[in-house]
Amino acid sequence: MGLNTALFTSLSGLTNHSQKISVTGNNISNVSTNGFKASRTFFESQVSLTRNSGSAPTDLLGGTNPSQIGMGTRIGAIDRNFSNGTLETTGVNTDVAIDGDGFFMVQKDGRDLYTRSGNFNVDRDFNLVLPSNGGLVQGYGIDEDFNINDELGNIQIPVGHMTLAEQTETIRFGGNLNAGGEVGTHGAIIESSPLLLDGGGVADEDSALLDLVDEEGEPLFALDDVITFSDVKKGQSTLPEKTFQIGPDNTSESDGHGETLDALMGFMREIFGIHEDVDPDAEPPAGVNLDGDGQLQVVGNAGTANDLSFNAGSIVVNKGSASPSTPFDLFKTQSANGESVKTTVTAFDSLGNELTIDLTMALEGKDNSGTQWRYFAESNDDTDLDRVLGNGVLEFDNNGSLVTTDPQPITIDREDTGAFFEQEIDIEFTSPDGTVSALTNTDSQLKAIWQDGSPKGTLENFEVGQDGIIMGEFSNSLKRPLGQLAMANFSNNRGLKEVSQGLYDVTTNSGLAMIGKPGVDGAGRVLGGTLELSNVELSQEFINLITASTGYSANSRVLSTSDRLIQELLQIVR
Repeated sequence: MGLNTALFTSLSGLTNHSQKISVTGNNISNVSTNGFKASRTFFESQVSLTRNSGSAPTDLLGGTNPSQIGMGTRIGAIDRNFSNGTLETTGVNTDVAIDGDGFFMVQKDGRDLYTRSGNFNVDRDFNLVLPSNGGLVQGYGIDEDFNINDELGNIQIPVGHMTLAEQTETIRFGGNLNAGGEVGTHGAIIESSPLLLDGGGVADEDSALLDLVDEEGEPLFALDDVITFSDVKKGQSTLPEKTFQIGPDNTSESDGHGETLDALMGFMREIFGIHEDVDPDAEPPAGVNLDGDGQLQVVGNAGTANDLSFNAGSIVVNKGSASPSTPFDLFKTQSANGESVKTTVTAFDSLGNELTIDLTMALEGKDNSGTQWRYFAESNDDTDLDRVLGNGVLEFDNNGSLVTTDPQPITIDREDTGAFFEQEIDIEFTSPDGTVSALTNTDSQLKAIWQDGSPKGTLENFEVGQDGIIMGEFSNSLKRPLGQLAMANFSNNRGLKEVSQGLYDVTTNSGLAMIGKPGVDGAGRVLGGTLELSNVELSQEFINLITASTGYSANSRVLSTSDRLIQELLQIVR
């Protein structure tokens, strides 16, 4: 019985120490495996043979203890150590590590699996994947406005293919306006000679253009004539060339058309960017008007930067194959006055198209409370032909500080361009970056210091934040979220089952996966450009290996000793 027990015990010891060596060897072999979690082997005695159960003390005898013989050992458990491994910075933007508890979620062959290894790649379809098996990394996507939603799916990073533009919503200006300048009291006035009608008399606003004649009674216009307005100056800038066709239809792709003098005057008012709502009680009021003598009057806004100028060839009529002619002479009878300054800024619509916006500031008044300045916003990129985007008054106190701090709204039309057809832009004259002041100076200075729009840009790079949000970087300097990594937590990490390649699956003892976001509800944070190394302690594994080897050797000695005893017993029998 003794020999049999010794043999059985030694054989079980050899087997189980061999398994412990196998576990230790697996740990050592994975010392360089990213995210690998080491395992530990726990032994327990297998069976105890009780020869005597022992006895309790009596009045005459003392008690005796049980007499037992061990019947070997077995592996009680192989436990995985889910403590964090060392974090190593790699600088590779697709490398991600978890600092704390949790697992990345991947989908492989339609099955949800979990891993601590974050050495990801991007495949040809821009999916974030595990390079070894193509497992699709799961996370939260974005909507059309780049807001992260709560819908789980494949994380995609389309570097080099995703494009983005952003429309301008705010423009900020800075500078100083010369409070010592002259207050503007009037704009430019440009007049024509009286416009005569066929049959006598002078024209009024309702007169047909085809009824206008010169002093000799010759018609000024014929049906389908095209009037060209060019080299018209506003301040120091030249306004874009525009054309107007005479007639009920636009067959020449002109900028406008019409049959009456009123239609022509409205066209001129829009292309010159005259703000009619400013000081409507002035005489004459700003706009394009017709006085009682039949004279055409072009009246601009106050401020030298709003001054209008024409030359002899600014308004001509194209009559088919004939040489262009001047329909009527224009005479400048008054120039605009008043301290003013103009600046130009480039903004963007929702498709990334550039929009050129002119902003003019003109000194409108001075009183005991300070100064008042009117801004005029215009753009040739407004699709309804009218250059006017808006105007308003800014008030400055006695110290030259801006009192009107609210953003000033303007609207630019983008109809039939594919972009949002009414684009509202807030103009700000005060911000943390600078404020417009109104102090005495030799010259007024104004410039745009910031605007939030951008032209089209292509996704060039990305980085992963601690909250798992993947932030894309575009060539136009914009940054937008591309998605957010999902994080899975379990009630019992040690209950997970490793399937292969660092992937784990749920079991009945691990509990169901609790899917959430990094840094929330106990989940660890995420570190981009970093990898988690194996948590194998190599020195401890070598100690375990030596211990297991010693135990294996000791059990083999028991077998050798048992063999010698059997041989001696056989000799005695002979």
